[in-house]
Amino acid sequence: MTSQATVTDTYDVVVVGSGAGAMSAAIFAADQGMSVLIVEKGAKYGGTSALSGGGIWVPNNHFFKARGGDDSYEKAWTYLKASVGDEVDEARLKAYLDNAPKMIKYLQDNTRLNYTVAEKYPDYYQHLPGAAVGGRTLDPELFDTTALGDEVDNLMPASPTTLLMGKIAWTARHAHKAMARERGWRLLLIWLMLRYKLDFKQRRKTKRDRRAALGNALIASLRASLMDRNVPLWLNTDFRELIETDGRISGVIVEREGKEQLIQVRKGVILGSGGFEQNQALRDKYLPKPTRVEWSATPPGQNTGAALEAGQAIGAATSLLDWGWWAPTISVPKENKARGVFAERAFPGAIVVNGEGKRFVNEAVGYLEFVDEMYKDNAKTNGKTIPAWVVFDSKFRFNYAMGPLMPSQVMPDSRLPKAWHKTVYWKADTLEGLASEIGVDGAGLKQTVERVNRFAASGNDEDFQRGGNPFDRYYGDSNVKPNPCMAPIQKGPFYAMRMDAGDIGSKGGLLTNEKGCVVREDGSEIKGLYAIGNCSASVMGKTYPGAGATLGPAMTFGYIAVNDLARQSETQEVTP
Repeated sequence: MTSQATVTDTYDVVVVGSGAGAMSAAIFAADQGMSVLIVEKGAKYGGTSALSGGGIWVPNNHFFKARGGDDSYEKAWTYLKASVGDEVDEARLKAYLDNAPKMIKYLQDNTRLNYTVAEKYPDYYQHLPGAAVGGRTLDPELFDTTALGDEVDNLMPASPTTLLMGKIAWTARHAHKAMARERGWRLLLIWLMLRYKLDFKQRRKTKRDRRAALGNALIASLRASLMDRNVPLWLNTDFRELIETDGRISGVIVEREGKEQLIQVRKGVILGSGGFEQNQALRDKYLPKPTRVEWSATPPGQNTGAALEAGQAIGAATSLLDWGWWAPTISVPKENKARGVFAERAFPGAIVVNGEGKRFVNEAVGYLEFVDEMYKDNAKTNGKTIPAWVVFDSKFRFNYAMGPLMPSQVMPDSRLPKAWHKTVYWKADTLEGLASEIGVDGAGLKQTVERVNRFAASGNDEDFQRGGNPFDRYYGDSNVKPNPCMAPIQKGPFYAMRMDAGDIGSKGGLLTNEKGCVVREDGSEIKGLYAIGNCSASVMGKTYPGAGATLGPAMTFGYIAVNDLARQSETQEVTP
């Protein structure tokens, strides 16, 4: 134990981190009658969860069943096993499927959290048996942040990418309707903007929408629920070390207000502090190359691997350290983190090419697979695929968003910050001129565009089958025929934007069992130590089965961990 640390407090459970998994675990523990403390490194609570879409992947959930949806444990198991394969112990997979529906029903019934089912959001791997075309992803409803009082000021601000016009809250269903340009999408946008503008009471105080959406709604509702339970949350508290006594975790050392403090625990510690993607040394040690902190879409300086290193220091096993929750990203001047590019890659009329001017992937594929293909192609091309370049024409520019660029019908080039030209976007009157601007092979790019234009006319992407499954088409333009994900690139000026091999978190970490308990290399448990979310090795292995397959497991294994702590307490109480 660090000599300077003094014992300051004792709790049944200490939760490290304040993301969705950590906050959910604290709620479960408080409701089991345990005294709980949450410690958060940052000055704001919510972490990466607050920046996310807030969706959770929960197969066989009660929301979908209530609407007559067709899902079952058997179908979900078939799909999950086909997705993950043998990378993860089956007991962990089954624990997830068994407990995820119970977890979300408990939160829905006992907290301020409010979810709804995304009936049309498909699983990511539509080619696998058991895949569903909707119903397994749940999305948070809007949450009125006035319920937080002054505590709203400590909420991690939402990422501009999750807000309409960078400031207006909208649900995932709103975003889908607008992006897919479904019937009534323009009226929807007008209504959302007017609702924001006419909220005069809120506008007099701040530009921040009183309504939280997506990941911000998830975190705000959980924080309000913790406030209902009087669960303390310490901000600016840096987790340093785990204390083990007689083979069991007995406390944690944190740094707070410039001093090291020892917090003793009676029952256990739940690590929910995120991954290591903000630590360049750990990225260099574990992740594929090239890799840069600046490419991550996660909060700078927060997810630095403290839980990983603390666990390793007491002999914890690890897994999947060479994997991330990959997502292509675009960097914007003066912003402190990169922006992930998610739905826009499915819009018709944009392609992604390497330095040879060639496509290397179905642009509409899931973001994890997209960056995985970037790394694979980068190896084949001797470093010509990282960065990659998204290319589109003026028609696309007029109609669709791409990263920070809103459609030019809303935000023409003349209104874009001057600093963005040749940093965020490049522009030229011809494809050859654009290729020269970005250092891509001009002949290769011209040939690729000609080939894609033929595919757009026929509706059949002969190279990568873009738009050939329900997942691809979910964010395609429903008005574009015959393929909602493909349109010709032919009207100048032409545009390009740089895409880096980014992430929304690291995927590997401390290895846990089906109870969420951290284990050693020999499989034995480190008593009293649990890990959830991105500081643990993902139960999804090297895959991303559906939207919310990050937050869903984090919250579910928080539920599982607390139930295990409760069972252990009951056993200890009756043991002579």
